[in-house]
Amino acid sequence: MKKLITVLFILICVPSAFSQTHLLPKFIRKMYFDKDTTKKSSFVILPVLSSAPETGVEAGGAGLYSFYTDTVSKNTRVSNIFGYATITTKGQNRLSLSTSYWTPQNKYHFTAGIGYINFPFDFYGIGNNTLKANTDRIGQKRLKVNFAAEKKVAENFYVGLVAGGDHYSFSDGQPNSIFYTDPRVQFRSGGTSVYVGPSLIFDSRNNNTYTTRGALITSSLQLTKGLSGFDYKGGFLNIEYSQFFSLSKKLVLGIDIQDQSLIGGQSPFFMMPNLGNDEIMRGYYNGRYRDRNLTVGQTELRYRLTERIGVVGFVGTGEVFNKDFSFSDLKPNYGGGLRYFFDIEKGLSIRADYGIGQKIAGEKRQSGFYVGLGQAF
Repeated sequence: MKKLITVLFILICVPSAFSQTHLLPKFIRKMYFDKDTTKKSSFVILPVLSSAPETGVEAGGAGLYSFYTDTVSKNTRVSNIFGYATITTKGQNRLSLSTSYWTPQNKYHFTAGIGYINFPFDFYGIGNNTLKANTDRIGQKRLKVNFAAEKKVAENFYVGLVAGGDHYSFSDGQPNSIFYTDPRVQFRSGGTSVYVGPSLIFDSRNNNTYTTRGALITSSLQLTKGLSGFDYKGGFLNIEYSQFFSLSKKLVLGIDIQDQSLIGGQSPFFMMPNLGNDEIMRGYYNGRYRDRNLTVGQTELRYRLTERIGVVGFVGTGEVFNKDFSFSDLKPNYGGGLRYFFDIEKGLSIRADYGIGQKIAGEKRQSGFYVGLGQAF
């Protein structure tokens, strides 16, 4: 499938294209070129356009509303509400709404989200060495709800609770495909489940939207129970460590390491960790490699050319595995990108990245182009 194309981002990253910004409508200037540095709220919209044979034309957009719950304190972090919606000419759609809410002085942090997907995806099989020749197009419907609440208990330390529920439904028209013949693919038709569990966070970042120094360590355990005939009991453990170093006034080095594990004797394929997305291991199709465990890491060098424009370069590696991690199975990842800071005071940006991955014999080198809001991590 062709990657998402955001024409607006390409235009605003070419200074000559908007050398006469006063000719633009007022609401465009306000969203993308406002130079106000006060702690007022801001709103930005990104149009989305893509096409593929199995979906037809997909059109829609994403919107981000950012604000402070306390405009007096310099320490209170930026809160936001993010929405995304697209629809295709063949009847598929993707909808999501999420929020990250910081109370004054960052005493509490709440996140919540709801999303619905009626959209096909490519299934390649289970494991770290799947082949493109085995690709099977799977129909997917998914409803997801999540909530998390964290309370500050000491300087930089938070404890909290995560909870949510999912409903997955899958369909496939190729009965002889790997989706049906591989015995490792469990619960092919999907299922409904709920989860709840504890979380523990260490957060010393100087800014949660454009971090230049500090660390973020997050850990959560989701204890999951299947419902309505979905006979599943298990869990999901996630640990992520990010560290940022200010090398100079304009240069920042970021490091991110993540480990995910499916817990329990059963392995629903749709609950397995996936390697590759727009935040880590960029360049790999999300779901090309999936298994019970995932270990990935990356480092990113960020340089601020001007207050509006930034560039990044990144390298990373990672793998999925069933039981045993192997250094020889690590996959490569590297690439670069551009940043346009539409809200200088909050450090909010639009990003475009191109990631490059592994070259498998008989296949094109894996790669991907990503456009989104905010930093990758």
